[in-house]
Amino acid sequence: GKRDGSPVNPLDGMAFQRLWESRAYELGGGGYLAPGSLVGDFIKRQVSKDFGDVMPSYKPGVTLTNLQAKGHGSLPTYCLEAIREALPAFARQIRGFDRPDAVLTGVETRTSSPLRINRGRDYQSLNVRGLFPAGEGAGYAGGIMSAGVDGIEVAEALAADLLGLPDAPVLQGKGSKA
Repeated sequence: GKRDGSPVNPLDGMAFQRLWESRAYELGGGGYLAPGSLVGDFIKRQVSKDFGDVMPSYKPGVTLTNLQAKGHGSLPTYCLEAIREALPAFARQIRGFDRPDAVLTGVETRTSSPLRINRGRDYQSLNVRGLFPAGEGAGYAGGIMSAGVDGIEVAEALAADLLGLPDAPVLQGKGSKA
């Protein structure tokens, strides 16, 4: 079990995600405004009052707020501390990464699926013939590029299946790989 004694469930990650998305909605003030902070203020543990030269691009907008309020932060404390430590470290490699008036906007919690729909070499689900799981939601990609590539391969496999082409190049053993 977990250190706090609560039960372990394979879907706990989804509950964790929901918690932080709800918190972000609250911190943003509702209306799907995102909570935000200036990087310099975040590193100094201060609440941002006004935007600097860098303006956020997120629509419908960003509300400057306390991303690290004790007991009501935008992420768990260990995450906030890791971000606070990482920003200056990244700036040593990428000049300006910790620009004081850059805007931290978030939280972004959509990630690759915590579950995978198993598929065979023909890209079809092992359990449901005719179902072609693809991309991040099915557990076969970790970002926009890999999801796009996987989608193309799955579309080719679907076309080969519909056209009765069992020897199509796309079906030569890649389907079951991640």
